[in-house]
Amino acid sequence: MADADPGATGGGGTGGDRDAGRRTPAVPGGPDAAARAGTSGGRRRGRTAGLLVLAALVTAGSSVPVWLRATGSSAVRGEVDVPVTGTQAAPAVLAAAVALLAAAAAVGLVGRVGRWVVATVVAAAGATVVVSALAVLADPEGAARTVVAAVTGVGALAGPAAPTAWPAVTVAVGALDVLAAVAVVVSSRRWAAPTSRYGAARAAGGRGTGTAHPDPDDDRSAWDALSRGDDPT
Repeated sequence: MADADPGATGGGGTGGDRDAGRRTPAVPGGPDAAARAGTSGGRRRGRTAGLLVLAALVTAGSSVPVWLRATGSSAVRGEVDVPVTGTQAAPAVLAAAVALLAAAAAVGLVGRVGRWVVATVVAAAGATVVVSALAVLADPEGAARTVVAAVTGVGALAGPAAPTAWPAVTVAVGALDVLAAVAVVVSSRRWAAPTSRYGAARAAGGRGTGTAHPDPDDDRSAWDALSRGDDPT
C-alpha cells in the first residue's frame, strides 16, 4: 500500500489555512445592521430637514401680517391710515426664510463637515430675524416712513406709528430659528454619510452572493496544487 504524500497533505493543510486566513471577518450585526444604521441616519436627516422647512414657513408667515399702523397726510385725501406689513418694514425677515429653505435642501447633501455650514446659515438667519424685528420695535416711525411716503407722496408722518404684536412674535420666531441651528448640530452627530446607504447595500449584496475581491494568491495556490497533482477545484 503506497504511503500518502506528506507534501500533498501539508500543502492541503496549508492551503486550507491560507483560505481560512483570507476569509473576510464577520461584521458585527451583519448587513442588516448596516442597512438599519443607514435608514436611521436617513430618517434623522429627514426630520432635521422637515424642522428647517417648518422654521422657514413660520418665519415667512410672521412677516406677512401688519406690523405697524401709521398715519400720513395728503393734500388731497387729508390724513390717511397706512398699514405696514412685515415684508415692508423688515424685508430681511423674508430673505432669512429663503435662507432657511436653502439650508433644509442642503441637509440631504452635506456630510459631517458641511453640517457646520448648514448650522451657521440657520443661526445667521435666526439672528437676522431677531435683529430686524427689534429694529422695527426700536424705531417704528423710521420703518413706516418709506411706506407712508409711497402711499401719500409725503415722507412725514402725521402721528406716531403703532406697532402690532407681530414684531414681538417675530423676535420669538427668530430665537427659535437659532435654537434650530443647535438642533442641527446635535442631530447631525448621528447622520449617516450621504453615500453610506448605497455602499452598505453594495457590500450586503456582495456578501449575499458569496462574491469577493480577487486575491493574487489564489492563482499561485492553484498552480502549486496542479504541480503536486491535486485538483484545486
